[in-house]
Amino acid sequence: MIDIKTDSRKVKPGDTFIAIRNVARDGHDYIEAAIEAGAKKIICEEGNYAVETVVVPNTRVYLDEYLYEKYYPKFSDMKFIGVTGTNGKTTICYLIYQMLMKLGKKCAYIGTIGFYYPNGKRELNNTTPDTDLLYEMFLEAKEAGCEIVVMEVSSHALDLNRIYGITYDEVAFTNLTQDHLDYHKTLENYREAKKILFMKTRGDKIAVLNKDDEHYSHFLLEENKNMTISSKEGNVKIVSIQFSNLGTNFTFSFENNTYETAIHMVGRYNVYNYLTAFLLVKNLGFSVEEILALNETLQAPKGRMELIPYGTNSIFVDYAHTPDAVINVLKNAKEYKTGKIITLVGCGGDRDPLKRPIMGHAAEVDSDYVIYTSDNPRTEDPSLILEDILKGVEQENHEVIVDRKEAILKGMSLLKDKDILMILGKGHEDYQIIGKEKHHFSDQEIVYEYIKQNPVEKEKVY
Repeated sequence: MIDIKTDSRKVKPGDTFIAIRNVARDGHDYIEAAIEAGAKKIICEEGNYAVETVVVPNTRVYLDEYLYEKYYPKFSDMKFIGVTGTNGKTTICYLIYQMLMKLGKKCAYIGTIGFYYPNGKRELNNTTPDTDLLYEMFLEAKEAGCEIVVMEVSSHALDLNRIYGITYDEVAFTNLTQDHLDYHKTLENYREAKKILFMKTRGDKIAVLNKDDEHYSHFLLEENKNMTISSKEGNVKIVSIQFSNLGTNFTFSFENNTYETAIHMVGRYNVYNYLTAFLLVKNLGFSVEEILALNETLQAPKGRMELIPYGTNSIFVDYAHTPDAVINVLKNAKEYKTGKIITLVGCGGDRDPLKRPIMGHAAEVDSDYVIYTSDNPRTEDPSLILEDILKGVEQENHEVIVDRKEAILKGMSLLKDKDILMILGKGHEDYQIIGKEKHHFSDQEIVYEYIKQNPVEKEKVY
């Protein structure tokens, strides 16, 4: 596959290792480890080593140009779909992946929950991996017979140019809310980073936009064929939405026709997610009827409003880790609740501290009771993170339990009849980062273990 590596742990005998400098680490610190692993050549910005050494002014520029010239022609004929925004990227891309595979188009998905392709999948460390890993996945997808790649494109990847050389047949914008300001510093910088995706279009230049987001006009570029989704006026107009214990029923109008359909996902925002996927797939040449016929079989990605029934109660595990995401999932829970909503939430360490009090307040607005707990504390003291969160809390209907397992068990014990427990922040993750180490930890496993030890008669979930 790719013969040049940026990660010394992935070096095989005969490979070239290139030392990349970024905010997180300096690749020059790992050159000796790469040589020990069998690297025959080193590309760096300074130094001289025991194997062939090439010193260049900027290793990042060298890597991008090398990969583009040598490998891009091998997969340039595949179609690329890129989705960006604060929330919803994973659900949209995973829906597209499922739709295309079911429609007979071999497709690869790259994003938060991993790299999926026909007959294979694996986890990834980043939503949008570095250029060398990304190009390697494109080649794997090509070898697996994929015609299309759908990928989440993060603001970090756009700002750091991890998608160097890639242009997209279709792009989409979901929404924009406060996140990653520890890196971007301002919302304007964050927005401008995401806008880069819409300047990298090719072919029909399809751009699908959530018109109901206040920032959508910034992504409305004249050179693209823009298509909008809105509850007011758009290429797709959402007419009505109704929730049930089985999912969401909704009606929408498109090309002078009105359609009624349903998805096995809960939430108003999931209607926007579905319709974004719908438009992107429709513009690849499929009919409305072909796409709608798939809805019964489509599944939400793991940890996205993932429902675990418990008697008359409903437990939802969701990745919501931004204020807007928390607000959205709680508003949707409120629309069909008949009992109380108990919410469990925290904030990650070594990440944007400004959003912590906002998260604290967002959690209490539509909850009857909140348990504030740890997320991935990383190198920060979890108690201090919780102190930051509590600065935004105004009501007394809460408690603080630092240990996340204890917090989940407490939340389960509070469920009465037809209540909802929202376990937010980690979603699909099966680990917790404490210090610099990953420890196995699954919200879902703790819930299922509690249910096993405290069984109740199965009843309809409301």
